[in-house]
Amino acid sequence: MSAPRWLEMTWRDGLFCHWAVDPAVVAETLPARLSVATHGGDAYLGVVAFVMDDIRPRGSPVGLSFPELNLRTYVEGPSGPGVYFYNLDAADRFGVAVARRLFALPYYRAEMTARRDGDAVRFTSRRVHRDAPHARFDATYAPDGDPFVPDPDSRDAFFVENYRFYTSGRELYVGEIAHEPWTLREARVDLRANTLFEANGFERPDGEPTAHVADPIDVTADRIRRV
Repeated sequence: MSAPRWLEMTWRDGLFCHWAVDPAVVAETLPARLSVATHGGDAYLGVVAFVMDDIRPRGSPVGLSFPELNLRTYVEGPSGPGVYFYNLDAADRFGVAVARRLFALPYYRAEMTARRDGDAVRFTSRRVHRDAPHARFDATYAPDGDPFVPDPDSRDAFFVENYRFYTSGRELYVGEIAHEPWTLREARVDLRANTLFEANGFERPDGEPTAHVADPIDVTADRIRRV
């Protein structure tokens, strides 16, 4: 398949936090035709914060930029492995409306900030979407190690090297993205608030997350299609 090119954007100031969970915890939340993807016998719930920069349809001279925060897991589906999103909170009313309509994704409007101070980023989010569960996030994160590209079969690659997402409504849909491999660094994170698990019906996982920050990356995305 050729690289998708309907939307173009840059993702920056990225944070990946992952918690290992029992696969059964995830399995009961998935729609039909999706199954849990595991690494080393564990399923994972990931909280990912970043800024979507200069999002534009191919050829458009004007783009949108706003922070985004999502809770996700990893699945096997009819088109191959991918990401399943429980929520995508974003700080742009128009962007949320377009994403909900064109991509059938669980986007919610939130008040967000992503402020950089040297190599550290403070990311805050408070959901304000009407008729949606309350969700709040407040963290400061910074790199704590040398840059690396994850080995293809590693757990770190399992977390980030995903080029497909699934979403469901009355039917199951899939979308494709394309980008170069991620460059990551281990991260130190001061996580002051995170209610995304509760907002999506999960108990808070035990233990500290595996945390990475990511270098900026250029991304292209295609329209979703029914599967």
